[in-house]
Amino acid sequence: MKQVSPVKISEGIAAALDELGLGKKIKQYDALNVWSEVVGEQIAAVTEPERVAGGKLFVRVSRSTWRNELTFLKKEIIERLNAKLGAQIVNDIIFR
Repeated sequence: MKQVSPVKISEGIAAALDELGLGKKIKQYDALNVWSEVVGEQIAAVTEPERVAGGKLFVRVSRSTWRNELTFLKKEIIERLNAKLGAQIVNDIIFR
């Protein structure tokens, strides 16, 4: 009989979710949760992440001046988000 090594429950759950194709969906949801931590207090106060679809993160911005400013920071924010998530989840951000 083949012996099976013990596995951490978190690793087992992650593997099961990946197998079911849900791992990426959860990471997309995590992108919304870590938004304020990644962008900081000032930007978080004027933005609200709404959803991730097709690699695009949709973010509502309260003022057009901020929307323009965030467009210049988009690449850096995407890199920081994906680094925090540990995977390439967000490819673009749509500021609305």
